Amino acid sequence: MSDDRTRTPFIAGNWKMHKTIAEAEAFVAGLLPRVADADGVEVSLCVPFTALQAVVDSTRGSRVEVYAQNMHEAPEGAFTGEVSAAMLTELDVHGALLGHSERRQFFGENDRALQQKVPAALAAGLKPMLCVGETEEEREAGDTERKLRHQVQEGLEKVPLERLAEVTIAYEPIWAIGTGRVATPDQAQEAIAFVRALVAGFDKEASEQVRVLYGGSVKADNAAELLALPDVDGALVGGASLDPASFAAIVDAARGAA
Repeated sequence: MSDDRTRTPFIAGNWKMHKTIAEAEAFVAGLLPRVADADGVEVSLCVPFTALQAVVDSTRGSRVEVYAQNMHEAPEGAFTGEVSAAMLTELDVHGALLGHSERRQFFGENDRALQQKVPAALAAGLKPMLCVGETEEEREAGDTERKLRHQVQEGLEKVPLERLAEVTIAYEPIWAIGTGRVATPDQAQEAIAFVRALVAGFDKEASEQVRVLYGGSVKADNAAELLALPDVDGALVGGASLDPASFAAIVDAARGAA
């Protein structure tokens, strides 16, 4: 267990397939005044490709960073419908969400590809956020740790040790995403402490520095309890990130937990 509050709390909103450019710009206009004084909290938005440039431009100079929701591991090539790291860095995007459970479930994302994507993002100057988590069936079968071990070890295997602390890991129990169900504080702490222990298997110092977020039906009314847990360094927020007021309330909860 770790309660090193030198790790900066990190609240990331994942818009998934929501928001046109106009809607995204309206959201940012509503969010920025609400988080202007959120000192000590890192804030990011994971934005659809079409709105990346608009959100980068409208958040420029603010504390809000912008992440893509996916990235191909190759620098270029015959990969129709994919986007490379260079295409993202050209837009001044800060990072990339990698391996979200919806990418794995619906689009065939696998650990082998993520093993390439995480170091490719780092090499390009993007901050990677690696998503891991178990299904309801895996949890009920007692396979949570086996699943997490495989995902974390595969996803980090090719990351240079000296850069390991730059990776953010988001633990998302798949059974809690968009369902309204939330892992209990004990479940969240236990799983995230296990993820941190897996990072320690690569490098002990990095495990104390790497930030591990909780994701899965995080809302303003449950954020404070989750963010107070010793190993939870922030949240990856889905539905509640679509409204500026509810997302800002979660950022406020992170300020209180810092």
